[in-house]
Amino acid sequence: MTTARNHRPLGIACAAVTLIADQFIKYMVAFPLALQSRGEDGLPLLPIFTLRWLENRGVSMGFLHAGTDTARWLLVGMTATIATLVAVWMWREKARADVVALGCILGGAIGNISDRVRLGFVIDYADLHFGEWRPFLVFNLADAAISIGVMILLARALLLGKKDANTESHEHA
Repeated sequence: MTTARNHRPLGIACAAVTLIADQFIKYMVAFPLALQSRGEDGLPLLPIFTLRWLENRGVSMGFLHAGTDTARWLLVGMTATIATLVAVWMWREKARADVVALGCILGGAIGNISDRVRLGFVIDYADLHFGEWRPFLVFNLADAAISIGVMILLARALLLGKKDANTESHEHA
């Protein structure tokens, strides 16, 4: 049987790769591409995908907008606390897929926290759109990693929960 300790390096590696990729892309959109100076049109890459500059002072979907320095640091504290809880969960988790998912969430969270500490906002740049319809708000790699990690955890919990219930019902029959 594999122990949680064996999966810790994988979770840490996922967090590190996510964080490094997130910060590298944000550097690229801020400096070499200078998206903030391109205005509303941004930089269209595909008919359905545009890079555009957005300074997100809240969390997901604009919730908890931090309009003051006090609110900003409270948001940093809250998200850092959540990231710490994710790290502890990852450290204790035994299932490899869950450790990978938690690593993605942790790396994304640290990437967005880093922006908020350094800049006072999170850099968002990815605009997926179909004509005028946008299935998502403008986001970044960290947001995508967090969302994918959460979806993996939810899917595994739902699927494994059903599997465990089926196993239990067959044992009692």
